[in-house]
Amino acid sequence: MDKRFAVVLAAGQGTRMKSKLYKVLHPVCGKPMVEHVVDEALKLSLAKLVTIVGHGAEDVKKQLGEKSEYALQAEQLGTAHAVKQAKPFLTGEKGVTIVICGDTPLLTAETMEAMLKEHKEKDAKATILTAVADDPAGYGRIIRSESGAVQKIVEHKDASDQERLVKEINTGTYCFDNEALFRVIEQVSNDNVQGEYYLPDVIEILKNEGETVAAYQTGNFQETLGVNDRVALSQAELFMKQRINKRHMQNGVSLIDPMNTYISPEAVIGSDTVIYPGTVIKGQVQIGEDSIIGPHSEIENSSIGSRTVIKQSVVNNSKVGNDVNIGPFAHIRPESTIGNEVKIGNFVEVKKTQFGDRSKASHLSYVGDAEVGADVNLGCGSITVNYDGKNKFLTKIEDGAFIGCNSNLVAPVTVGKGAYVAAGSTVTEDVPGEALAIARARQVNKDDYVKKIHKKQS
Repeated sequence: MDKRFAVVLAAGQGTRMKSKLYKVLHPVCGKPMVEHVVDEALKLSLAKLVTIVGHGAEDVKKQLGEKSEYALQAEQLGTAHAVKQAKPFLTGEKGVTIVICGDTPLLTAETMEAMLKEHKEKDAKATILTAVADDPAGYGRIIRSESGAVQKIVEHKDASDQERLVKEINTGTYCFDNEALFRVIEQVSNDNVQGEYYLPDVIEILKNEGETVAAYQTGNFQETLGVNDRVALSQAELFMKQRINKRHMQNGVSLIDPMNTYISPEAVIGSDTVIYPGTVIKGQVQIGEDSIIGPHSEIENSSIGSRTVIKQSVVNNSKVGNDVNIGPFAHIRPESTIGNEVKIGNFVEVKKTQFGDRSKASHLSYVGDAEVGADVNLGCGSITVNYDGKNKFLTKIEDGAFIGCNSNLVAPVTVGKGAYVAAGSTVTEDVPGEALAIARARQVNKDDYVKKIHKKQS
């Protein structure tokens, strides 16, 4: 197989977005547009991928990291000028180079692979990815001969009235013979309305040289959508959400209301899991089989086991085991590990805590910076007091301990195996295993106190 290369165009600021965030970094289903493009391109077994950066270069590099090499387009003078910046990386290489816009987040590796196949079968020097648009305004038009061969690409602003009636549009994605691309690109001029160096002009030059130019028309216009403003961004979000949700449903996941369920592209969900409306699943998430998530739950960068129920709750950067029941209105904060068969009830917050198998915090508790063993019961209102205003300290609750309601465990402190803490206690010293800790003032009843108070007030 010929060597493959990719050039991703990501230098534009995107003024029509009216945003401080550079265009290609705007997220679609929680993932920046340019990262969608790069991740799909990397599925093509590339020898090299070069991203052309300009505005927001450092932010784009930080987002993509080592997925790409980078070339700087310091001044934005058009798409041909942008591709030309990749010349130091690709000049002299034999193979095929695919050029993709960083603002086309819906483009799939399957479509690019089909275009590359057409390119090879036609023995073309250039192949254009095209689509038919109901409203082609703003897109370059594909002008064909009577035989159907590609004659030229005309930008919308340079097109005649007759040419603007054409609905087959240039999607902005191409593949080229690499050596031909970087030879011909030197001949591109900026003699046009915009005064820019257009990459489609490479097509015309190759045609004039008698080289074969092919076109692969995708049947899915949505996939070629370019995002230039917030309206298009919302359309891309909708189309991507539909694609992701359809994939999960086809894999055996039940989405009760797909239009109101938001799942990241990276999420992996087991069969027979049910997702209720209002649920948002962000980033790298794995959910096992037969679980129930939602309604109105948020899971981010976390692992959730099988047969686990999470209702109206938030789980962030944590691991949750099998047969767990969380919520409603619970918050599992980062660096927490929840064991199997655990109960985390309503208005319970857990942070940076190891929570052992079969343990329970059923309601109204805060458990932070703690190691909770197996079979522990935390009564209503139990709090690990982990912060002294400057430093955080660890609380250890060993297997089988019972913490009574409204208890404060002032860290650093250990409650031993099988120990009891009486309700209303504030524990500041370690509790031995099997012991009972009572840390509260002895109750005193003042007889006839209320009568005396009323008498003084009258």
